[in-house]
Amino acid sequence: MESLHHKTALVTGAAKRIGRSLALGLASAGADVAITYKGSKAEALATVEALKQHHVRAMAVACDVRSLESVQAAVAAVVGEFGRLDILVNNAGTFETAALESISLTQWDKMFETNTRGPFLMAQAAHPHLRAASGRIINIGSLGGLRPWPTHGHYCTSKAALHMLTQTMAKAFATAISVNCVAPGVSLNGEVDPAYEHFVQKTPMERNGTPKDVAEAVLFFARGPHFITGQILAVDGGLGL
Repeated sequence: MESLHHKTALVTGAAKRIGRSLALGLASAGADVAITYKGSKAEALATVEALKQHHVRAMAVACDVRSLESVQAAVAAVVGEFGRLDILVNNAGTFETAALESISLTQWDKMFETNTRGPFLMAQAAHPHLRAASGRIINIGSLGGLRPWPTHGHYCTSKAALHMLTQTMAKAFATAISVNCVAPGVSLNGEVDPAYEHFVQKTPMERNGTPKDVAEAVLFFARGPHFITGQILAVDGGLGL
């Protein structure tokens, strides 16, 4: 497995929840880590302090991944601070439950703006820096992009589009950049949520996932063979089987 020491990773939407775990996982492996946040400045600054406990450099940058100007400014700030960019983790996303027949155009567009356009804009802005570093892009998809959930039509479709974008970028950006996707199933932050307990009965591994499970998959793509590209890795305990 490749060492992440002296590498720089950028994780979008990583002030809290799963994104925070992904950033901490990369820092624990030795990478300098930049995170973006949209409205959670206090949580982002706290995450930066937690990252620094791993004796790496860390920074937080305000960024709206839906905005071309904001994305370009964020990438420029990270490269300006660290001098390079080796790994981009497109984690920022939005989630919503809604009956398909009641989804408004505004709801539909909002989902795609964040979940699909955001990773596209980030990858485009980061491309020259990642190409120079023979870097990696890791998109955070979803089991919902592989399996249809009738009460999450706009979410599932946006993640399915992200999965296709992953494979398209893998071909377009080869040979310099490897591009892969981690697709979590049910991933909870250690809490017991009765609303999700019924998934345990449907999961062959007999538990719901955790952010650590997702972080380990991200680390595999960050440190594993650069030759692996265009893959969608479900991290779901077998729920999608």
